[in-house]
Amino acid sequence: MLQTNKDIKRREGFEGQKLIVLPKKIITGFLSKDPVTRQIYITDIGYYPKAKFHYVERPAGISQHIIIYCTEGNGWLEINKKRVELSPSQFIAIPANTPHRYAANTNKPWTIYWMHFKGDTAGFIINLILKNSENYKPHLAFNEDRIKLFEEICFNLEKGYSEDTLRYVNMIFYHFLSSLIYENKFNHIDKAEDDVVSKTIAYMQQKVNVAIKLEEIAAFVNISASHFSAIFKSKTGHSPIEYFNQLKIQKACQYLSFTNMAVKEIAITLGIEDQYYFSRMFTKLMGISPTKYRKKNQAAE
Repeated sequence: MLQTNKDIKRREGFEGQKLIVLPKKIITGFLSKDPVTRQIYITDIGYYPKAKFHYVERPAGISQHIIIYCTEGNGWLEINKKRVELSPSQFIAIPANTPHRYAANTNKPWTIYWMHFKGDTAGFIINLILKNSENYKPHLAFNEDRIKLFEEICFNLEKGYSEDTLRYVNMIFYHFLSSLIYENKFNHIDKAEDDVVSKTIAYMQQKVNVAIKLEEIAAFVNISASHFSAIFKSKTGHSPIEYFNQLKIQKACQYLSFTNMAVKEIAITLGIEDQYYFSRMFTKLMGISPTKYRKKNQAAE
């Protein structure tokens, strides 16, 4: 039966463990106020190897969000009337103020890396993680670089809490979180849809100096134009033609910065016959005309 008067914890002492709890004074006096760290910051972080009899029950949840990453053994989580079994290369994400309890498997206790965190964008980040997960339990391929990020955070926090250290470790923490949310990018894994998008972008880069239509791009990856557009926009946030035009403008910025080519010549080089259409497209994306962009860059040199 869940108890409501206090959190319940059992056996949080494990050989080889790491445990760092940031002082309240550091959290309230710096982390929650500094322009860099207040967006998202670690309050507690730890590593429990083969954590036999590890058990935590929080009937009211806690004010921080929690991530527990399992690399060996097994464990379980109960949250929102669901029981989730955890295996190696999986992690659980627990939103703040959510009642929960979790424990290591009795026979094969888990080895876990865990952290509690808060901040102005912390709720948004935890929602991104849950959006990409299933039953609070996303799968992660083991990646030594991810563990190195965790260890770098711990290594620096163990030295103390200078302002530079706090900013540095929480910037690293952003990278750690991005490795959880964008697993495919971090591990360079190409799923079918991701492969379609990456191939398309490479094709666009090759064709940046010519005009191509949506149907031609879709034919390159052998998918119908409508289905291809839906896949591409879901992965990039932009339609294929919008994305292609962004690459053209990116190239135009290079021409304006590093060559003496006239604006009309740049437009033609990028496969855009109408100079004025090119200028409007450039201005819409960059917030400044090509001519003013060039003058601004020259003045900054």
